Amino acid sequence: MGPPRQAPCGTARQAPRGTVGGAHRVRDPFALVKRGLALILALVVHLLTLAFVALGAWAIARAPGFIWSWLFGGACLAIGWALRPRLGALPADTEVLDRAAAGQLYAVADRVAERIGVPRPVKVAVRDLATRTAYDRVGLARTPVLVIGLPLWLALPPKQRVALLAAAYARLPTGGERVVSEALATLESWRDALLGSSGPLRARDEAQTKIAASSLGAMDHPGTTYEVAGAFGRLIGRVLGGPVLLIRYALTRLVKAGEARTLARQRARALRAVSERDLDELEELAAGAGYLAPMQAAALRGESVTSIRQSALARFRLTDDGVLDSPPDSELLGTRDSGRIDEELLAHYTRAIGGFGLIGSL
Repeated sequence: MGPPRQAPCGTARQAPRGTVGGAHRVRDPFALVKRGLALILALVVHLLTLAFVALGAWAIARAPGFIWSWLFGGACLAIGWALRPRLGALPADTEVLDRAAAGQLYAVADRVAERIGVPRPVKVAVRDLATRTAYDRVGLARTPVLVIGLPLWLALPPKQRVALLAAAYARLPTGGERVVSEALATLESWRDALLGSSGPLRARDEAQTKIAASSLGAMDHPGTTYEVAGAFGRLIGRVLGGPVLLIRYALTRLVKAGEARTLARQRARALRAVSERDLDELEELAAGAGYLAPMQAAALRGESVTSIRQSALARFRLTDDGVLDSPPDSELLGTRDSGRIDEELLAHYTRAIGGFGLIGSL
């Protein structure tokens, strides 16, 4: 029998010229200038948010016995609170695993984190119907949290599980990238407030007019807090609308200009723990989602978790001729430890497969 035929998706290839370890070297003499401009614009956005908070606090402290001070100051504080940078939070359908009950999963998560060069996750969590695995710092304490999407994790052999964790760790943004991304989120809130709420505001204005017209008495209905807040909001929109939208446009363009360099940096970090081939196989599998339909069909037939897992591994590891393409083990995760992780997650798998048919509609 001849040598095993390599699977198309895992074909080894020589890195093209102009690449470093398969990651394209981005040549842009103005890259540093663009990153600096993006950071400056982001800081301006955050300073604007801070200015609303400071202005509101000053207005209230200056004349605490004056009702207009509280109206103006409260509106400014409310705007600052609405536009504040978000500290991140776990999705509602996330379940955090206890380290004692999922020791093997925490262990491989720690090993891969050390290899990539990021803090070990303090918490490891799972999501039943999310296919993406993500790693980030959340909360005021900036706690490192790893969230694993069970459908893809269930389908992967040990090598690709390590690649999945490495890719998630590699996407952790730098400090500058986080400042810029939070500024973009704030600008999106500005855009929605300035451009996306005309319908609801108009409906409320019409309702307010009807209420005033139906009120008892011949005199006009007195102005309400809502009218005052609405007038204040429209004033801010006229003054800041143009500059805010211009900053949003410029910052978005600067971020897009640096996307290639960011992706190259992320890929280079992931390659500290996995090979080019493993990373390419994982990206192809995740992008095509070809693993999902057979698992959904098996779940509908009522097959057990063990059967679904073995079928997924067989499809992934074997070529069309039924020959093992390559050893499934990784330096950071062997077959035995991977099996122990499956035992730790068995109850979670059992619960998750019941909803696999909903994944395509989410």
